[in-house]
Amino acid sequence: MKSHDDDLAYFEAHGAAPLPATADQGYVDHDGARIWYASYGSGVPVILLHGGLGHGGNWGHQLPALLAAGYRAVLMDSRGHGRSTRDTRPYAYELMASDVLTVMDTLHVEKAAIVGWSDGACIALILAMQAPTRIGGVFFFGCNMDPSGVKEISWPNPLLDRCFRRHAADYAQLSATPTEFKEFADAVNEMMKTQPNYFANDLAKIDVPVAIVQSEHDEFIKPAHAEYLASSIPGAELILLPGVSHFAPLQRPEQFNSVMLEFLGKLPA
Repeated sequence: MKSHDDDLAYFEAHGAAPLPATADQGYVDHDGARIWYASYGSGVPVILLHGGLGHGGNWGHQLPALLAAGYRAVLMDSRGHGRSTRDTRPYAYELMASDVLTVMDTLHVEKAAIVGWSDGACIALILAMQAPTRIGGVFFFGCNMDPSGVKEISWPNPLLDRCFRRHAADYAQLSATPTEFKEFADAVNEMMKTQPNYFANDLAKIDVPVAIVQSEHDEFIKPAHAEYLASSIPGAELILLPGVSHFAPLQRPEQFNSVMLEFLGKLPA
């Protein structure tokens, strides 16, 4: 792809970079869902958690950078997303966090750093709160931890429309229920309206390294909320990404990968 895809025109047409083949992939059944995962490389494990309505393949531009740096990269599709299924219960971030631990157990990963994007970042921070001995650090990109952190989205928004169309096309190709994208999107959006609901006293208990990463033009998250998260989590650093939006891993992968690898490189071995 070209080095910049700021308007997501390339992403809409082609998606992220295709994932390489791996023999270490499959499904694990957990709590009413069948969760897809894939593992690449060896070394210190890093789990990549995608955003709402997306799937693990959205990390196609980050995977090669992690492998080149010597990490073991683990991708998964959150329940109901991509190749993973779900039951009839409403979506909940805590339930999706429990799926991550099941994948870790299946792959015999005792401890991992997590790079989370949007909904995936929320899941990552919940894991840091609920299972700190399993989490080596959290790279928290573009997410809120309570409803006050969300902006009012302005419409029309061509960039969001392009992203939405790509998600719909990918869902039709990957999902076990390919004709139900609208129902899927409505259910995820319902979760986003009311969750997550964590506050300063919860954040203050986090005891793993955390980077709060906020894009200059994020469509969804208020800059003040990112600052609040960074000041509420002990030892957290705030990283600002200029010139990009909520979709920085797709828009300017080299910029995103650089700060991601810098954070991972500072984590205790």
